[in-house]
Parts: sequence; C-alpha cells; structure tokens
Amino acid sequence: MTCRPRRPRFSPRTADLRLGARLLAAAAAFAVAAVPVALLLVLVEAHWGPLHRLDESAATGLHRAVREHPALLGVVRTFSDRVWDPVTMRLLVALAAGLLLWRRAWRLALWAAGTVAASAAIGAAVKLAVARARPSLPEPVAHAPGFSFPSGHAMTAATCCAVLLLVVLPLLRPALRRVAWTVAVVSVLGVGFTRVALGVHWVSDVLAGWLLGFGVVAATAWAFDGWRRDTGRPAAPVTEGLEPELADDDRPEGPERPPRPSA
Repeated sequence: MTCRPRRPRFSPRTADLRLGARLLAAAAAFAVAAVPVALLLVLVEAHWGPLHRLDESAATGLHRAVREHPALLGVVRTFSDRVWDPVTMRLLVALAAGLLLWRRAWRLALWAAGTVAASAAIGAAVKLAVARARPSLPEPVAHAPGFSFPSGHAMTAATCCAVLLLVVLPLLRPALRRVAWTVAVVSVLGVGFTRVALGVHWVSDVLAGWLLGFGVVAATAWAFDGWRRDTGRPAAPVTEGLEPELADDDRPEGPERPPRPSA
C-alpha cells in the first residue's frame, strides 16, 4: 500500500519561516549547552587520573611512532593538512550545497551551509571559553595555532561527513551508500588519529570535537525534520537522508512545491 503524503499543516511560506526559526533555536540552544559541557570535560581531564593518563600515553606513543617513521609522518601530514583539512571539508559541503541549489533544493542547501557555519562558530566559542593549551612534546613534528579543546579538525570532520551523508544518500545506489558510509567513518576516525599523532591535540580534544560536531548536526537535522512535518512530507528514516525525494528527480525542474494533500 502506497504511503500518501499528509496534508500540510502550514503554508509553504509559514513553514519556511518556522524552519529558519527552528535552525536558529537549535544552534542557539546547542551553543548555550556546549560551553558548560566543554568546561566540565576539561575539569574531568585535568583532575581524573585515567583520562589524564590516556591523553598522555596516546600523545607520546603515537607521536613517537610517526617521528621514528618518516614515511608514516609524511602520510599523516598529507591527510591532516590537505585531505582532511577543515577548508577541504567545508569546500566539499559548499559543492554539495551548490548541487542542491542547482536541483532547486534550496532549503536543504540552507540546512547544509547553516549547519557547517554553526559548527564552526560553536567550536571557536568553546575554544576561547576553555582556553586549553596544546600538547608540548619533545622533538615536535608539527605546530598548530590557537587553543586545543575541542579539536577543530575533528569537529569539522564529524559535522561535514554527517552533513554530506544526509545530503547525498538519496542520490546513491545501495552499493555506493556503503562506500559513502565507509569513507565517512574512516575520515572521522582518521582525523582523530592524525591530530593526536602529530602532537597537536590530546585524545580528549578529539572526543570533544566528535561529540560537538555530531551534536550540531543532530540539532539542526531535528529542525529540518520539523519543517518536513509542517509541510506534510512523509517521515523518512535517517538512513535515507534528510530529503529522500531527491532520488525521484534526475534533472532540475521548477521551484520546489509541497506535495498535494490527499483527497
């Protein structure tokens, strides 16, 4: 039995305004909640022995491994500074947003760009609030400016990979979806490894970046899903992306229209 779209609860203009309000509310609420959480995590890191020992052992062990193997160091630097650099990740999201605009999915493009912008702003605010110093290791192989907590690379990777998955999943065949998931997971984990191995972040910095990045995406995705409900679109599992209807169109057409309510 075919599932028909529900009758829209609001006009398209009202739904769009509610989407914008939800996005701002989600970002603001998360920003307010992120600062005390980050401060709490720093206090735990500073005073709780097991986490402190994990930070120290991982930083010194991985750093020593790459320092003693120049080939590995070169690979780690290439991936950290170029492939998984925040600028590269954000450019990929910008390209995806451009594709969405070309397909007339401007609301989803707004969500993608807004989520990445909110993540960058929240990450910068938490860094300034916490002001944690970066690791100071003997014979450093890399240097990074600014504060350490949370890891900007890790937060950007978590945010951008999640955004890209939620945007492109409807456009991919099942086999390619598995590839996309694999690339995303490897990228997020790989960023954490490279930043600790280069000696510019602690493990707890990376964990905080992942949690904050995924949290921002979850908050703004909730806002976008609320807009879908307001316009009468059917519920969709997250594994199908935020807007599964993208899979139904192979070429751009006119402006987006809400589905007709059932008779």
